[in-house]
Amino acid sequence: MYSFEPNEEQQMLLDAIGRFTENDLRPVAHDAEEEGQLPQKVVSKGWELGVLQASIPEAYGGFGERSAVTGVLAAEEMAFGDLAGTLAVMTPALFVMPILLAGTEEQKAEFIPPVIEADWQPYSAALIEYAFDFDPLDLKTTAEGKGAEYILNGEKAFVPYAKDAPALLVYASLGGATQAFIVPKDTAGLTVQEEREKLMSLNALPLHRVKLEGVKVPAGNRLGGKDGHDIQPVLAAMRVALASMAVGVSRAAFEYSRDYAKEREVFGVKVAQKQAIAFMLAEMATEIEAIRMLTWEAAWKLDTGKEGAFNDAYLAATGAAEMAMMVTDRAVQILGGYGYIREYPVEMWMRNGRGFATLTGLAIV
Repeated sequence: MYSFEPNEEQQMLLDAIGRFTENDLRPVAHDAEEEGQLPQKVVSKGWELGVLQASIPEAYGGFGERSAVTGVLAAEEMAFGDLAGTLAVMTPALFVMPILLAGTEEQKAEFIPPVIEADWQPYSAALIEYAFDFDPLDLKTTAEGKGAEYILNGEKAFVPYAKDAPALLVYASLGGATQAFIVPKDTAGLTVQEEREKLMSLNALPLHRVKLEGVKVPAGNRLGGKDGHDIQPVLAAMRVALASMAVGVSRAAFEYSRDYAKEREVFGVKVAQKQAIAFMLAEMATEIEAIRMLTWEAAWKLDTGKEGAFNDAYLAATGAAEMAMMVTDRAVQILGGYGYIREYPVEMWMRNGRGFATLTGLAIV
């Protein structure tokens, strides 16, 4: 069984991320959300922590080995500071990690080092589609093999940094199976909508709609080569990443509302001493820890190849979406009228929490 204590290297990474979230990420989160723009120096500083680089072997430009457990620990700690900032820092992982998990040796050698060995660059991926019943295993975007190339057609939503991405990893249905294709910038037929997506939250993260009309890519750009790849390990990595980020956001909302309740007096009594509030805080803490343990176990199973890893990753993601909505909503309630004011962070965390049910494809570890 996995240990509940981070090892020395993991703890050093978490300490570094903790300093980054406290000194750099959290202080800019509110203004970035209001202004719709993250300071690039903050994103670059987050990249320099080396979270992704530590997951990539030296042969491909990194300095470590992939560990889903380390990834979820890092993602939770960074999301505790700010979700949009975390997704921005980790956007290149959307391109790199699926190639590491499912690419051929040639693809790994060609596409990973240019990302890992350089400063932060907005390499990205396009999975989500506009559909009320969106299912990553039943995509409307299609790929059709034609000789030595594939032709992609469809439309994607919520693609981070699509406007500036040097290349995208585009997911499409090929013969009913979800497959990924490496699509370089300026490929004919690839169109990125200039106007950014307007969402309830994540306004600091540039998200764009992408259209693919007869986009031709070489057969060698199919992830996994001519035989393709199994999408399940990639989806599982996305799901544990989102679950861990949901835990981070929920922790932030819980701790802020708990501390507020301890300090705020109403009619001469601390808010935290009100039985209804105390019960709410206890349930919030319990649910956060339950999902955290489920997420850690799913990550541990992914690392060790244990049976049930994909199922546990799915359960962690779905459970985390519900938990985040409950915890962040209650944080707003505990602050009363202040919780509804934009100067207080809990309302932003509630809007962020509402999005986890729809964000598969925006994070991966």
